[in-house]
Amino acid sequence: MTQATSPSSWLARFFGAQARQKLLAFASLIALIVVFSVLKPEAFMTQDNLIGILQSTTVIGVLAIASTFVIITSGIDLSVGVLMTFCAVMAGVFIVNLGFPLPLGIACALAMGALSGCVSGLVITKLKVPPFIATLGMMMLLKGLSLLITQTRPIYFSDVEGFDQISLGSLIGDVFPSLPIPNGVLIMFVVAVVCAVVLNKTALGRYTFALGSNEEAVRLSGVNVDRWKVIIYTFAGGICGISGLLIASRLNSAQPALGQGYELDAIAAVVIGGTSLSGGVGTILGTIIGAFIMSVLINGLRIMSVAQEWQMVLTGLIIILAVYTDNLRRRQN
Repeated sequence: MTQATSPSSWLARFFGAQARQKLLAFASLIALIVVFSVLKPEAFMTQDNLIGILQSTTVIGVLAIASTFVIITSGIDLSVGVLMTFCAVMAGVFIVNLGFPLPLGIACALAMGALSGCVSGLVITKLKVPPFIATLGMMMLLKGLSLLITQTRPIYFSDVEGFDQISLGSLIGDVFPSLPIPNGVLIMFVVAVVCAVVLNKTALGRYTFALGSNEEAVRLSGVNVDRWKVIIYTFAGGICGISGLLIASRLNSAQPALGQGYELDAIAAVVIGGTSLSGGVGTILGTIIGAFIMSVLINGLRIMSVAQEWQMVLTGLIIILAVYTDNLRRRQN
């Protein structure tokens, strides 16, 4: 006799194991939109502002996707924001300073991101440095390299034809003029779909979850844990390279002093989206929802003329609340 399927079990199957957290995050996103729409309807619910929110989410979203892989392994990467800047700087070096063709320069910049992630992974696995310290050191190293390479001066892409179209162009707008959605948004969603497939359908994804759930059991089963950790950090570094290209394209320049602080927004987005800091749990969909929550919140506070200092205070409180919620969820499980 077939049992009736309850709405909660249907939602659990549809949204995955973390259905309740993702639904809560999505409800929070809708609530923020409603609040700011009521308080500042003439400013918030305009097409330009909504597109601006989408555009600003691209960088945080892609960085958060990279952080998701690392955090699921129960690791942490504090270098993602500065790594983004370093990749933007290297794109400027290859394309502007060295005159590489645009596709080759982009490939080289992404390779530098993957190489930086690989170095972080090697420091963690071979030198046995805790991820927090290893990536903190990498953050300072990359920040210094970015400033040294550029001599603290921005690199401009003004003479590079098509570079600004990576983020600011609109393939959708060319077909549907009433929907000028920037290419950067499309790139973010493509990255999200690809990474969701990688996380759920490939060996890399399976080992990512396994390392976060019980690393010692994975090691005892004969898996080369160190190698997979290095691969995961390398993969995440390459994704950070994409965010570097997006922000450089949006600004049409590589700003060497930019980047620090983005890692906090990325980590907040990941945790708000339901990824556990203790590892073993997380989804790309939840992370994207979390990224939109951060973007809508920051945008709404700016529209409300809230001082930047208070924006930072609220961001910090959100991170603390998200981690506390994660702890409560783990205790209940």
